[in-house]
Amino acid sequence: MKTKNIFKRSLLASLVGLACMGNAVMAQTATSNQLVLESMTMDKKADPCTDFFQYSNGEWLKANPIPSDRARYSAYDEVTERNLAALKLIAETAAKGDGKSKAAQLVGAFYASGMNEAQIEKEGVKPLEPQFAQINGIKDSTQLLAVIAGLHKQGVSPLFGFAVDQDAKNTTRYIPQIMQGGLGLPDRDYYLKTDAKTKDICDKYVAYVTQIFTLLGDTPDQAKKNAAIVLTLETRLAKASLTKVELRDPQASYHLSDLNALQKTDKKTAWSTYFNELGLAQPGQFNLAHPKFIAEAGRMVNTVSLDQWKIYLRWQLANARARDLSSAFVNANFDFYGKTLAGTKELQPRWKRVLGSIDNMAGEAMGELYVAKFFGPEAKAGVLEMVDNIKLAMRESISKLEWMSDTTKQQAYKKLDTILVKIGYPDVWRDYSSLQIDTGPYAANMARAAEFEFKRNLAKLGKPIDRNEWGMTPQTVNAYYNPTMNEMVFPAGILQPPLYHVNADPAANYGNTGATIGHELTHAFDDEGRQFDAQGNLKSWWTKDDEKKFLVRVKAIEKQFDEFNPIDKLHINGKLTAGENIADLGGMKIALQALHKSLERKPQAKEIDGLTVDQRFFVANAQSFRSLIRDEMLRMKLATDPHSPDKYRVVAPLANMTEFSDAFQCKGERSPLRPTTTRVNIW
Repeated sequence: MKTKNIFKRSLLASLVGLACMGNAVMAQTATSNQLVLESMTMDKKADPCTDFFQYSNGEWLKANPIPSDRARYSAYDEVTERNLAALKLIAETAAKGDGKSKAAQLVGAFYASGMNEAQIEKEGVKPLEPQFAQINGIKDSTQLLAVIAGLHKQGVSPLFGFAVDQDAKNTTRYIPQIMQGGLGLPDRDYYLKTDAKTKDICDKYVAYVTQIFTLLGDTPDQAKKNAAIVLTLETRLAKASLTKVELRDPQASYHLSDLNALQKTDKKTAWSTYFNELGLAQPGQFNLAHPKFIAEAGRMVNTVSLDQWKIYLRWQLANARARDLSSAFVNANFDFYGKTLAGTKELQPRWKRVLGSIDNMAGEAMGELYVAKFFGPEAKAGVLEMVDNIKLAMRESISKLEWMSDTTKQQAYKKLDTILVKIGYPDVWRDYSSLQIDTGPYAANMARAAEFEFKRNLAKLGKPIDRNEWGMTPQTVNAYYNPTMNEMVFPAGILQPPLYHVNADPAANYGNTGATIGHELTHAFDDEGRQFDAQGNLKSWWTKDDEKKFLVRVKAIEKQFDEFNPIDKLHINGKLTAGENIADLGGMKIALQALHKSLERKPQAKEIDGLTVDQRFFVANAQSFRSLIRDEMLRMKLATDPHSPDKYRVVAPLANMTEFSDAFQCKGERSPLRPTTTRVNIW
């Protein structure tokens, strides 16, 4: 089970992992005269003032249909696809035993076991039999909690979630975190909404659950009854869950408690048994992130029949492990989660899926091999220079804010100055010496890797905060801001063409990677991040008057995005996406300021490919968001994703920036600018 910081903010919706490529691959991607900005992918017949997304990306959109094994295709996916081939070479070389390091041995054995299809087909569901026996042997509610704890230790999360992370109000210590969970659908609303499309997805979900029970050996009639029980239990959990919008309030997910207090409010549930099974006889203080949900979970433990719990736990285990089992389970899982929910046409080839699993379960071992072969110091140095310039631009921007008092500004400077920046890869690699990975059954390796990660996470309790830890692997094509660490992290995977090039025109680099840096930096001051202080504590540092003025501006950006209607009658949820929208707008503004500052010291060509400096900046930014998405995936993202669809991440900020209209001379009816009364200006 991977540790999850419930407050961490990433550039993309999910980790777009597995991104690495060597210098030879880079040379095929971009050259110094190509300068990251790819003019050949633009549609220069389009009017940049009225359709900038088409103007910047039109030829690319025409030439890049979504691959059949993807639900969307973007600039980030381009990098990922090229890099997968390089990672495959690393893993295949390691699997042949050519690598002598511990990391190579681990990756090689893991990859070999994952690629042994004959062995996986022969094993079938056998790897899960010990856990099924434990589930079947549950005699009472106390034993039920013990079995749930055992599954949590193995990376399966029935009923609720558990992890160890920083105390959000005292970030110098780690504490246990208990949170809502236990659902098989992406969000609570899939169980509760009654529109035709949601009901259709729910019906297909029940059919998928039925199919899994059939594969486990149940009769068709029993499998159907079991699926109905699963839906009933999960619907009850969904009703007790906070919405995606409610989860964006960090205060709503922080409730410090301890075992005595929990046991007083819930005398019937054997919480001490649960913690004992985890290995925490004395858990101390913990964050009961979602008390109403946990209270309902406790009521269910003591009122739902054991037979129904056994059915639910069998489903949770089988679903969590389906992708590691034989093809019948893999295909059933893909048909629902891939085809139905995301619209993906074909299952990815096995080698891609195995690399994805290794990245997820032992990613720093693969990252160590990647960095040694493919990542040089030049990119790190160039990005550090941009980071410094963008932080200076942010400081200048704060100083000029008319709506913010000097008292709050001083605290903002303090937070800005203490932000830690991590680039490329960890200074200290994760120690996998206690993780047993061999060429035996793949599902067994996956289970041991999940248990290793749980133990590693649990072992943080009582230890100093590990400032060297990374929440993404080096090969990941993404970036993030972590408010409790007050840090920005930029893995090596994102620092390559077409997203970044060490020899590129600064206008293009600042428009692309620079805006990404600005995006993550702005997360420290968005509607969530601004609630954490310089030490990462969930603690207000605003005057009441400044806070009111800030929230007025947040409401303005919420309203702007509420107006967008990407598909059917579905609008972007302005409240759900507010933080990312603030970061996109703020990131562009301060990156452009930083570019202008850098040009004072290092002047660049006024025109390249017929584009001025500012025009190249905006085009490069739009090209970083170039993407196509299937309708099914778009609908799911509108319901669950805190990021707006890519097109709107381009055009919406521009409607608030006079700098864009000036750069392209957009006047009169051609101007995309919103009226001054509704124009958003936060950072």
